[in-house]
Amino acid sequence: MIISSKKLLLITAIILSTLNGCVDIKSPELKLWYTKPANVWEEALPIGNGRIGAMIFGDPKREHLQLNEETVWAGEPGNNIPKGFKDSLPKIRKYVLSGKYKEAEDLIMSVIPRHAPIGNNYGMPYQTLGDLYLEFPDQENAKEYYRELDIQNAISKTSFKINGVTYKREYFVSAPDQLLVLRLYASKKGNITCNLKIDSPHTNKTIKIADSLLVLSGVTSNKDNKVGKVKFETIVKPIIDGGDIHFNEETIKIKNADTLTIFISIGTNFKNYKDLSANPSLKAKSHIKNVLLKPFKKIKQNHIADYRTFFDRVELDLGTTDSVYKPTNERIIDFKSGNDPHLITLYFQYGRYLLISSSRPGGQPANLQGIWNNQLNPPWDSKFTVNINTEMNYWPAEITNLKEMHEPLITMIKQLAKEGEKTAKEMYGVDGWAMHHNTDIWRFTGPVDGGFYGMWPMGGAWLSQHLWYSFLFSGNYQYLKEIYPILEGSAKFYSEVLQYDSDGYLVVTPSMSPENRHPYGTSISLGNTMDNQLVFDVFSNLINASTILNKSSDFINEIHNKRDLLAPMKIGKISQLQEWFEDWDRKDDKHRHVSHLYGLFPSNQISPFHQPKLFQAAKNSLIYRGDKSTGWSMGWKVNLWARLLDGDKAFELIKEQLSPATNEKKGSEGGTYPNLLDSHPPFQIDGNFGCTSGIAEMLIQSYNGSIHLLPALPKELSKGFVKGLRTIGGFTFDLSWENGKIDKLVIYSSLGGNCRLRIKNKIISNEVELEEVTENFTNPNFLFQIPKVKNPIVSKEANLSDLELPKTSLFDFETKKGGIYHFSLLK
Repeated sequence: MIISSKKLLLITAIILSTLNGCVDIKSPELKLWYTKPANVWEEALPIGNGRIGAMIFGDPKREHLQLNEETVWAGEPGNNIPKGFKDSLPKIRKYVLSGKYKEAEDLIMSVIPRHAPIGNNYGMPYQTLGDLYLEFPDQENAKEYYRELDIQNAISKTSFKINGVTYKREYFVSAPDQLLVLRLYASKKGNITCNLKIDSPHTNKTIKIADSLLVLSGVTSNKDNKVGKVKFETIVKPIIDGGDIHFNEETIKIKNADTLTIFISIGTNFKNYKDLSANPSLKAKSHIKNVLLKPFKKIKQNHIADYRTFFDRVELDLGTTDSVYKPTNERIIDFKSGNDPHLITLYFQYGRYLLISSSRPGGQPANLQGIWNNQLNPPWDSKFTVNINTEMNYWPAEITNLKEMHEPLITMIKQLAKEGEKTAKEMYGVDGWAMHHNTDIWRFTGPVDGGFYGMWPMGGAWLSQHLWYSFLFSGNYQYLKEIYPILEGSAKFYSEVLQYDSDGYLVVTPSMSPENRHPYGTSISLGNTMDNQLVFDVFSNLINASTILNKSSDFINEIHNKRDLLAPMKIGKISQLQEWFEDWDRKDDKHRHVSHLYGLFPSNQISPFHQPKLFQAAKNSLIYRGDKSTGWSMGWKVNLWARLLDGDKAFELIKEQLSPATNEKKGSEGGTYPNLLDSHPPFQIDGNFGCTSGIAEMLIQSYNGSIHLLPALPKELSKGFVKGLRTIGGFTFDLSWENGKIDKLVIYSSLGGNCRLRIKNKIISNEVELEEVTENFTNPNFLFQIPKVKNPIVSKEANLSDLELPKTSLFDFETKKGGIYHFSLLK
């Protein structure tokens, strides 16, 4: 059915104008839209407020809302530290240091088997809550069907016609009111008749009508020697204008209403990861009670205002073509071979929408599926996988101006540091804190999935980087004082567990390069490149923090010395950045993990301007790995190619990622589902967040001492505009570009201090004096440290070509706190 021209009028002309010195823009509407209801979950549309999530199917005859709440997890409080590992550790290390990797893995597996032994667990699954259904007995043969997700206002809508009556539905999850809200309209009075039902796959549940409310109560599942103890209650409250309402045992019947408003409230007994003493019923009822005296219009206005406080901070325009007149699912199909730059804009902003909708201050971090999951036992338990996936979820947080959404992860890291002290002591016999490659709502810190996947004591090292990143963007001294003990605790752990290798370097052992297998048939090794990079960052962050806070001690001196003894990165015989301690890399290894490239991104240890050999070797490694992979892996590669200053290649990866996906594993290749969610396959949300970060990195990068503008701009995106991206040092940028060069630039300084720009073309300003500086001139702004990375060990067989980089210039100017600075292109 052809949609009306009114609904197809999705865009207006792009207008670039200058308003009070700042570039302003009116972009095409940011909407996902479709001409058919969702038949499967991967076509449904996600809404959420950080805590409550729903997938909207939009069926005219049987509306389906699949429900989630962020604390509905199986199991109960408790850690998962394996018994006996510390006793076996000396022998495991002896095996590894003597090259007996398989023997080491076999011994590890005897202590940490693949499946949970008695008394231990391998992490609990995040679980669906249930499903709400609205059944419409007389709504057949809908015409002019349309559904959308408006990510600029965080509202989903459905509309259609039946027998000359236009029906409309609106759905949103309010953060101010902590409710899921559904509003139904009809163009003629008395035409809304439906039955409300709720169900859940949980076996321990009850459904009833009580006090004119439809109530679902239940308890989460048992798993791996843990008893399910999260109690939840969902309350459905309908309000009608006109018509009648009847309550049966498990069903609410609405007849001949003019409008129908449904409030859905969810409460659980979860207080924190150690305390399940809250009253789920009181929590759920309090939200209903608080909203009943408010008019719907006010509830909706408050929701939009709250959401747009965050979303409106960043605008992006990359151009528009006629492709915007196609439904979103068709745009995904056509994107790779077509010309649809606005889909990149939509995809970028969709990542920001998903982060706002799944990670709010005071709540849980976004898990492997954000907050959207329709199973009791989802893939990989939908836990927090911290050997890449959880970190990737938060790559967009600071750069795309969503600092508040970072808070749940930072809070979780503080809790993990506490639990990780037990792991460090009981597993390794040392001080500090540690965790491995997974955790869940109960903040376990022991290994899971056996030795091959789980023997990676680096999760805490990577997570702690987010504490440091947040400081670099904010410059908040009080916050740095608060997180200092956590940075110190991580450094203490590694300072005590490092071992000397045969060359006299300090390395982590045992460990692994996440989930990849080396020629000895196992993953277990020592001194893998990623380990060395992570420990380097842990030590460097503590050293820098101690300098800023004027903290000196014998321990800081020890960390200085041990950092100097860390193994340098190595360039192997095929001119690659080595993944392992030994030169084992292969050109035909297409593994999804590219762990040894952590030093390129998200870390800042490999720079084209300061470590050209490492830069070339990292590029070779990425070329060997190939493009197509799982969804999150391609998301990481977008960021890596951006850091390699190759915007055209990064754009190719975006095209691969924005290709249609199915749940069939075909070489473990990812892609994008019709609802724009990422496919591993199946669904993982990290690919969405990774690509949003990667698109931002194509436009602006702040590491290695400067802020690089348009570092990896693809030829196909030679004209555009972005407003509101943030960088290290507390700077916010608005910039437009023509023919790949900066046209107008506005910089906002929240902290003051020196601002160093790296740009391809000359810019001018009537407000500040720009000083051109050389590459080796130290940035006086302490937030822009250049890491002192050792020269690599290079194989005699390596053949590195001369590095050709685009010509750029460095300009310094001094800013004041709260200052706004304007620049234009030098013609």
